[in-house]
Amino acid sequence: MEANPPDPVSSEPQVSLEIRAARPQDADAIVRILNPIITAGVYTAFDTPFTPEEEADYIRNFPARGVFLLAVRQADNQVVGFQSMEPFASYTHAFDHVGVLGTYVDLECRRQGIARRLFQATFAAAARQGYEKIFTFVRADNAAALQTYLHHGFQAVGTAHRHARVSGRYVDEIIIEKLLVGSDEAV
Repeated sequence: MEANPPDPVSSEPQVSLEIRAARPQDADAIVRILNPIITAGVYTAFDTPFTPEEEADYIRNFPARGVFLLAVRQADNQVVGFQSMEPFASYTHAFDHVGVLGTYVDLECRRQGIARRLFQATFAAAARQGYEKIFTFVRADNAAALQTYLHHGFQAVGTAHRHARVSGRYVDEIIIEKLLVGSDEAV
C-alpha cells in the first residue's frame, strides 16, 4: 500500500489515493470501471464487457509474476483506476523480462493524477518482480491515452495497421515500450 505524496508541480487536481493489489472481491469495482470504457468503443480493443464472475476468476488466476494494482480513493474507499501487467509470453523464457500493461481510469475521474500514481507504483513493482521492459498497444485513435503513456516514459516503436476490429471498424494500434533498466531514461 502506498499513500500519495503531494505534487506541487502537477496541474492535475490531487485526490488522496491508496495504491494496493487487486483481490477477487474487487471484481465488481473493476468491471464498474472497465465496462463503460469497453462499451464506449473508442478507448480499448476490448469489445465485450466482463461479468464480475469473469473478472474475479481472472484475478484468482493472475500470473504470480504479474502486477495488478488498484487506485482506491481514500475519501470514499472507491476504486477509481487500475493497471494490470502480465508476462509477455509463457511459451518461452526469452521474454521473461517483458511485461504487457493495461491502464484503466474511471471515465468520471480522469485528469486527477490517478494514472500517474498507478504508473509510479507499477514501475516499482515491475522492477521488483524482475521486469526490465514494459510493452503495450494503444489504439491510434486514442490520443489522450497515447500522450499519457508517452508522458510516463514510453516510446512509440511502431504501428500495427488494422490490428483491431471494433464494432466492424479496423483500428490501428501504436506499439509502445518503456525500458525499466539499461537506459538513461529508465526507472
